[in-house]
Amino acid sequence: MSPQLPEPYVAEPETANRQPSTVLEVPMLLQPPTGVHRRYNPLTREWILVSPLRTARPWLGQVEAAPAARRPAYDPNCYLCPGNVRANGERNPDYAETFVFDNDFSALLPRSQGVAQAARRQSPLLVCHPERGICRVVCFSPRHDLSLAGLPVASIRRVVDVWIQQYAELGLLPFIQYVQIFENKGEMMGASNPHPHGQIWANETLPTQVLKEDTAQRDYLDESGRCLLCDYVEIERGEGTRIVLENEDFVALVPFWATWPFETMVVSRRHTPSLAHLYGPERDALADVLKRLTTRYDNLFGVSFPYSMGFHQEPTDGQRHPHWHLHAHFYPPLLRSATVRKFLVGYEMLAQPQRDLTPEDAAARLRDLPDEGTDQH
Repeated sequence: MSPQLPEPYVAEPETANRQPSTVLEVPMLLQPPTGVHRRYNPLTREWILVSPLRTARPWLGQVEAAPAARRPAYDPNCYLCPGNVRANGERNPDYAETFVFDNDFSALLPRSQGVAQAARRQSPLLVCHPERGICRVVCFSPRHDLSLAGLPVASIRRVVDVWIQQYAELGLLPFIQYVQIFENKGEMMGASNPHPHGQIWANETLPTQVLKEDTAQRDYLDESGRCLLCDYVEIERGEGTRIVLENEDFVALVPFWATWPFETMVVSRRHTPSLAHLYGPERDALADVLKRLTTRYDNLFGVSFPYSMGFHQEPTDGQRHPHWHLHAHFYPPLLRSATVRKFLVGYEMLAQPQRDLTPEDAAARLRDLPDEGTDQH
């Protein structure tokens, strides 16, 4: 499958040649904090509590079941494998690369379901609105036994092309304002099928987390005249302590404000608002970083590493968004081993996120791992 990008998304944005500032009016952290402290997330304007001393407590987390054994290359009972019948009775084609279809159990529908507006008239505290949208599934490969870490870079590049084609196609629909591309990998993250696949949910309105980032990036540009993530990447590359890996076009790092133990963010080095604005070599570079980062994840605990991953990029409302900078978040649940996970409960749910392992320690562990493929876990 070699999708062609629709014409409206081919042109480079006016901000393409914009360079990050060479001198920032932000003091560099000469020594990352080590005691109990709070860190600020400028993308969401929220705080996180960092408590390194908690790593010494005797109970180190609930032990999960061991990961499943190696999977076959083809599973006759898998509804995502080529040629198999899905739950709605449709048969998959014998696809050889990637395969996209409308989700058989879509959370969003393109036509309004007629949500009653009585609550709006009754009280301003009881408000609801109908929400339209489209949900699709993207099978990364016909191979049932491979993940992004197990795919060659050329195959991941084809997945990147499909993401771009879907972002452009769905974004051109007049009622779609945002296209969320994501992947849930592993049972711990709610994946209902181990076949390598992701999802795309296209919304009529901006989702909550995207709206937070949209507001923060817009305000930063208005107040400083600079891009928030351009400045942030410059700081991180200058310090280096939270960088995991990089190439000429993308950086993978553990955010200074990371919540999950081995959370990472992949950020484009050039100021670009969306996947659709990436040049060919940049698409290759993104595939390279995704391959190397997910391989390091697998090598960390010697298992096929679970995570939720997704891209944040500019809305598709037809307006210019010079404040938006393309990036992807990886949220893995594993804490200390393949069977010990991090839970966001209690204080995290009622007060604010909290972590034990510092982002600098997490980055160092990931940075020291090989990013060449070991045997597929």
